[in-house]
Amino acid sequence: MTTMASTTTPQRHLGRWGPVFAAIWLVFLIDPVREAWRLRDTARGDVGLVATIVFAAVYLFVWIRLRSRRARLVARPGWAEAVGWLAVMGVLAVTMVWALGQSGTASAVYCAVAAVILPFPYAGVLVVGIAGLLVLLGEVRSGWDSEVGTAFGVIAGAMAVFGIQQMMLRNIELIRAHDENAELAVENERTRFARDLHDILGHSLTVITVKAELAQRLLDVDPSRARTELADLERLSRDALADVRRAVEGYRDVSLPAELARARAALAAAEIRADLPNSTDDVPSEKRELFAWAVREGVTNVLRHSGARRCSVVLTPTSVEVRDDGRGSAEAVRGSGLTGLQERASLVGGTVVTRTLSPGYSLQVVVP
Repeated sequence: MTTMASTTTPQRHLGRWGPVFAAIWLVFLIDPVREAWRLRDTARGDVGLVATIVFAAVYLFVWIRLRSRRARLVARPGWAEAVGWLAVMGVLAVTMVWALGQSGTASAVYCAVAAVILPFPYAGVLVVGIAGLLVLLGEVRSGWDSEVGTAFGVIAGAMAVFGIQQMMLRNIELIRAHDENAELAVENERTRFARDLHDILGHSLTVITVKAELAQRLLDVDPSRARTELADLERLSRDALADVRRAVEGYRDVSLPAELARARAALAAAEIRADLPNSTDDVPSEKRELFAWAVREGVTNVLRHSGARRCSVVLTPTSVEVRDDGRGSAEAVRGSGLTGLQERASLVGGTVVTRTLSPGYSLQVVVP
């Protein structure tokens, strides 16, 4: 079975006492060690002692390895690795039984517990096989006591560890889901910030560009008015900087009256006749922010793309429309500003409607 987490998964911090608690359970190998010590003057005693010590080391190594993988949100080892570990433990367990007799069967519980690293159907077959083999050996080996109790312990221990493993797998799934949600939240916030920055700076820089072009044309014709336009440029640049700071700080609200005032000044600077409402009293308060963004986007597109001579804004309690008599604003349809406006409108159940007129272009936001 392949691993279930990518190699880029961050390492989770685990407590330092885990291996100590795992090592405590090796106390059940005391009987094989005692039997090996009793037979220390024989080859079987020496082999049994070495096999028991190596078996304990392998079991502890497997536990620590699984723990470190769990910290990286890896649910199970690969098939080859899992079978390799179990094969090594099985060979050592058989060696312990051959060398030390019935006391060597203490290794069976550890083998059954380690078998849980396999998927449940395979682990279940292996655990039942180990328990059945113990019962059989207790019946056929002369001088051995019944191994029914040990077999029951094998099954009970494996079931307990299986339950713990399922809880750990659920925790891994929850952590992964949390990480995915966090990544999505970051991506959504990055998209929102990019959209807001486009909406804010796109409008401001467009107005600044228009005024800079006008001031340049007036330098030799009307220096006094050129100075006025340059003063407006300074004010607009300061306003743009303030808007960017508010966006960075997370303040996204815009004012519909303020946007209409800005639109009036920007259209006048571009020498476009403006037909704008003088009051926003008919617009419900919960729709004003969206309508303000619509005015900003629509007027910005008129200034950038339309080449219009006249621009009008029509407000109703349920809609706002920005209309011009230019050559149309097809470039705006392909831009990210309109996409951002559509996203804002969808949040309150509104729709964005664009139409090519003859002549001109219309951008309308409708909120029922």
